[in-house]
Amino acid sequence: MESERAGTAGPAERWAVVNTHPHQEHLAVDNLQRQAFATYCPKVRKRRSHARRIERVLRPLFPGYLFVRIATLAPWRSILSTYGVRSIVRAGDGPGWIDEAFITNLKAREIDGAVVRPAAPYQIGQQVQITAGPFDQLIATIIDMEEKDRLVVLLDFMSRRVRVQLRSDAVMPA
Repeated sequence: MESERAGTAGPAERWAVVNTHPHQEHLAVDNLQRQAFATYCPKVRKRRSHARRIERVLRPLFPGYLFVRIATLAPWRSILSTYGVRSIVRAGDGPGWIDEAFITNLKAREIDGAVVRPAAPYQIGQQVQITAGPFDQLIATIIDMEEKDRLVVLLDFMSRRVRVQLRSDAVMPA
């Protein structure tokens, strides 16, 4: 997940973004670490169902990307020939640098090796008012919360209970 060399990073070292081949983040991390680069590949827990079994597995937060700490004046082109690496995200002729605070904030949100989302503003069973679309101004009850900020709500419409899937920004607390 993360590799830091002994001691603290020097002021001339910064984080850059590396684009990996599909599903090869772990291979790129291993090979970059062998070259003495510090790497960071943030992960999240995802739900995976396979053969009637549901399990929570660690997957990259940014599929196809990872972060590598590079000395700003050191040669970095060896990264391009590393197994698992497709390219490095660039700004002009050099790597595009990521702010140290971004990496620090991701690391601060990690629990047991996985970056956790901030607390959801809604809960199952909560009453919400729909603020957009054809059901604007109707009151509904949240019955499920899916990934990608989608809510499944139950609303009374024309004397029937209707199940509707909405974006979380299309509702507000009732």
